[in-house]
Amino acid sequence: MMKWADMIDQNTEELAALETIDAGKLYNWVKNVDIPLLANTIRYYAGAADKIHGEVLKASMEFHAYTLMEPIGVVGHIIPWNFPSTMFGAKVAPSLAAGCTMVLKPAEQTPLTALFYAHLAKQAGIPDGVLNVVPGFGSNAGAAITSHMDIDKVSFTGSTDVGRKVMMAAARSNLKPVSLELGGKSPILVFDDADVDKAAELALFGFLFNKGEICVAGTRLFVQEGIYDEFEKKLVEKAKAWVVGDPFDPKSQQGPQASKEQFEKILSYIEHGKREGATLLTGGKRVGDKGYYIEPTIFSNVKEDMLIVQDEIFGPVLSLKKFKTIEEGIKSANNTKYGLAAGVVTKNIDIANTVSRSIRAGVVWINCYFAFGDDIPYGGYKMSGFGRDYGMEALHKYLQVKSVVTPLYNSPWL
Repeated sequence: MMKWADMIDQNTEELAALETIDAGKLYNWVKNVDIPLLANTIRYYAGAADKIHGEVLKASMEFHAYTLMEPIGVVGHIIPWNFPSTMFGAKVAPSLAAGCTMVLKPAEQTPLTALFYAHLAKQAGIPDGVLNVVPGFGSNAGAAITSHMDIDKVSFTGSTDVGRKVMMAAARSNLKPVSLELGGKSPILVFDDADVDKAAELALFGFLFNKGEICVAGTRLFVQEGIYDEFEKKLVEKAKAWVVGDPFDPKSQQGPQASKEQFEKILSYIEHGKREGATLLTGGKRVGDKGYYIEPTIFSNVKEDMLIVQDEIFGPVLSLKKFKTIEEGIKSANNTKYGLAAGVVTKNIDIANTVSRSIRAGVVWINCYFAFGDDIPYGGYKMSGFGRDYGMEALHKYLQVKSVVTPLYNSPWL
């Protein structure tokens, strides 16, 4: 695994170009962040591979008992198109370290880097049959994985609707366990004591990073009334200055949406927001007449039952709303079927503690956003799924616990 990580580092530029062509991601970001982090994820779990162990138990009767942590078996991974490299590492590295073999289906829109990573794995010495990449559509390749009787576990990242299908297929076949990292509609709460300029910068990045094609995007922004007007003005100014363009251009901050289908879906949501009566502060249109580029789009005067507030749009679209009290902010933040992530911006430790313990989400970022790490578990509450990627929790979901018990005869102590 260490050699594999080194080989990925040696091929960063080619991998980054493939990812940019496939997904419209910013070349410099993929080259300097996504792929190096993938290599480090592999190293992290390589370091954990020889630290998997059970424990000796204190049995209540005359028995000697201990547990073994065994590989769960053959794992089926199904990964999305928005972060092909990142998701590849998050799934493959811990399951490989746990001793599992696997079949991985990349998204049909973005298969190229997964195939290259598998090629490098073979060159690094990972045996044939351990890591198998099978491109294809969800309706055939994905369905085959989820329903196959010889696959012992499925790990899926994608939409909530498809997550339901994964669970049903697993239940109808061999009752294989599943872990699901699904959709999100994450809130960011900005309180009156926040530094307005820094908070606006954080909020901007929170919904525009990766052109909004990220499940933890902070697309519901709640700002306390004392700073709301100043904050709205700064946020709109920053959004208008955001550079949308060729993802191979170092000056670009946002590339094209990943596909025509996604592009049209986002624009349809924007039109729906207008019809619902929300105020369009900026954006709302495509950029240029070539490519799938969309302006950073901010709506205000939104109501919490609006489609643009409740649905995961998966694009550069933000709903902005004012709140008065901490209690109101918490209630609004939790008014969603999702529970993947949340952000809190405040200088008050009491507010930070209260809000972070009150929001039903798998990760809460305080005065930061998108703060991921190999050692930080990541996953959702509610309809954002269950199970965790990253951290030792990710390793454990690919392991079975076996108890081994033998009787003790004439033992002087128990």
